[in-house]
Amino acid sequence: MAETLPNVAVLLAAYNCSAIIEPQLQSILRQQGVNLTLYISVDLSTDDSYQYCCDFARAHPQVTVLAYGQKFAGAAANFYRLIKDVDFSGFNYIALSDQDDIWLDDKLLTACAKLKQGAYDAYSGNVMAFWPDGRELLINKALSLRKYDYLFEAAGPGCTYVLRTEPMLLFKDLLASKWSQAQQVGLHDWFIYAFFRARGLSWFIDPVPKLRYRQHANNLVGIHKGWQAILKRLTLLRNGWCKQQVVGIADLIDEHHINVRSRLCIMKNIHQLRRRFRDRCILFLIVLIGLY
Repeated sequence: MAETLPNVAVLLAAYNCSAIIEPQLQSILRQQGVNLTLYISVDLSTDDSYQYCCDFARAHPQVTVLAYGQKFAGAAANFYRLIKDVDFSGFNYIALSDQDDIWLDDKLLTACAKLKQGAYDAYSGNVMAFWPDGRELLINKALSLRKYDYLFEAAGPGCTYVLRTEPMLLFKDLLASKWSQAQQVGLHDWFIYAFFRARGLSWFIDPVPKLRYRQHANNLVGIHKGWQAILKRLTLLRNGWCKQQVVGIADLIDEHHINVRSRLCIMKNIHQLRRRFRDRCILFLIVLIGLY
């Protein structure tokens, strides 16, 4: 029976996590109905994260910790390292994992079943955000796809992604061939989503959350709620970071359908560039007033 279960390589990027990673590691190992191998890459940390992960790996043979000592300075670069260095060619699917979430026990099984039954190439899903004070909030990303939405947004949190191996091997090849250029893209989940969609590959966003998405002061992205998040976005717009990311991803995936450098082109195609109506309106306004 075990031989018929899907084989999944889980790639986990870690940094300064020894105090918080245990629940996530246990939730990954509790996954039902799959054979999995967990690969952990620890960014150069100021705590004992690497030693903690190594001790955990010694106690669990399905866990492998990659060589330590490199400073990646961000989750995206750490995930690029995992994709480049892990040989996942023998697996059916690749899953991405953050260090501080909690997976429901059937997260991978649900994703693998959807990929197999629906003939999809990639899976992501809604998440249930939660805070230390007990608050919870469903984060809805399961909106109808737009033709070119991948140029301006990801499919949702990368920690929900489960991907077929064949296109991920092509993504690995792209990373290897354009390694320095790819390091300029600070959101790996957006990059991967754009790579898949630009090649006409099918993507399913699950409306049923299979992941508890921890919110705290050190979230790299989080759920973008409140005035602090708005001010942060405005700063990224004004200093040109957002446009740099859009242009950088479009160049990497050889996007020729939409000229993302042209404000007029973006405004003409605005109805195809974000999944949520509100976000299309905001993008149009940002482009119109010259913040992009």
